[in-house]
Amino acid sequence: MEIFNPNSNINFLGARKVSIAISAVLFVASLILILTRGLNYGLDFTGGVLVEAQYEQPVEIGAVREALETAGFDHALVQSVGGSKEVAIRLQPKGTEKDKADKIASDVLAALKAKRQDVSIKRTDFVGPQVGEELRSDGVIAVIFVIIGIMIYIGVRFEKRFAVAAIASEIHDTVLTVGFFALTQREFDITVLASVLSVVGYSINDKVVVFDRVRELFRASRKDTPEAVLNKAINSTLSRTIITSLFTGITMVALYLFGGPVMHGFALTMIIGIIIGTLSSIFFANPILLWLGVSKKDLMPVAKDEGELARRP
Repeated sequence: MEIFNPNSNINFLGARKVSIAISAVLFVASLILILTRGLNYGLDFTGGVLVEAQYEQPVEIGAVREALETAGFDHALVQSVGGSKEVAIRLQPKGTEKDKADKIASDVLAALKAKRQDVSIKRTDFVGPQVGEELRSDGVIAVIFVIIGIMIYIGVRFEKRFAVAAIASEIHDTVLTVGFFALTQREFDITVLASVLSVVGYSINDKVVVFDRVRELFRASRKDTPEAVLNKAINSTLSRTIITSLFTGITMVALYLFGGPVMHGFALTMIIGIIIGTLSSIFFANPILLWLGVSKKDLMPVAKDEGELARRP
């Protein structure tokens, strides 16, 4: 199925200076946010006690936070969950142990009831700080190994310029996706980390499709310039790119709307990653490839010299 004419000649690379400039600004801004503001790590990574409270009537986050501060919970993190009647309260008291979680939940309930009586505890979870720290370090290692694996795969399958462009775009897509969480301070938990890894795989798959088409067109063309070949590759694969992104995005939107709060982080990360990955395949990876000086001769088999041919029987 084609929704765009594969023989169209939209000059995507004509805007490469603007697109690369925008990507560079977003990349640097995301890095600054990640390094300065940091991520709002979920209980999976930080350890502590998570208490979810449910009200019969809508409640303001500020009122919940004020009630907790009045009771002595000065550093409680309060977030809305699934609407205006449910809140998630994350606490990291020193020396927290699993058998203390229920006591903490009781104290939280008492603090909330002091202000409003229509509140109840929905659930209570505990994660030890050492386990959370190990999960966080293992998650970082997992992302690094995924990127290294992609580097090896692209390096074997394509010429080195393609590998550099693909890895640059993968790092770009990953940093921008994580930067979104640093900007919004949405909770970054183990499901979000899993979706970041999925975004990496999704993004590289899209770029491999475009790069395969670039390689085919370079070998088939005789007079076209590298810019013209890259534009043709983007135009000829545009329908596939948009259709794949659209239907994957629709699935993630449905998961976000109907999958419950537990799946919100995963689905939202995938939606953001799909948008970034699709745009980077068109406006970032190929301009980088052109900037690196890719040409037809890079994709042609290396001819054996005459001496080697003469030695062959």
